[in-house]
Amino acid sequence: MSKISQLFNNTPLSFENWEPNFLALVRNCPVLNTPIDWKETPEGHVFMVDLPGLRKEDVKVEVDEQRVLHISGERKVESDEKNETWHRVERDRGPFHRRFRLPENAKVDEVKASMQNGVLLITVAKQEIKKPQPQIVEIKEIKG
Repeated sequence: MSKISQLFNNTPLSFENWEPNFLALVRNCPVLNTPIDWKETPEGHVFMVDLPGLRKEDVKVEVDEQRVLHISGERKVESDEKNETWHRVERDRGPFHRRFRLPENAKVDEVKASMQNGVLLITVAKQEIKKPQPQIVEIKEIKG
């Protein structure tokens, strides 16, 4: 259990004494192998996604009707040559998919994405949410 707690706190990880099967599980987890930062600024919400080695054509960004941001894509598997021997394979491969429910103040029709040096940057503009004002209901007196 201490290995799992190390994954979610801010202390540096040392993988020296980890079981190989556990490391394989971590590498195959689409949440852990696609790190994403999400911050809110006065202007909007900003998502930064580390996607080393991928091009913009390898990634898809969409927002559905339930205000959920979907980030997906696939890291291609390199083809094996018959005369090659792999000694270690640690880089992530295969499909990934991350989802985030956007808050009420997100303008889902104003989403922008750009990619530079393997980092996908998604910005979602914010709007001011007006809180409904209580409506005062007049109480009528019934004479009878």
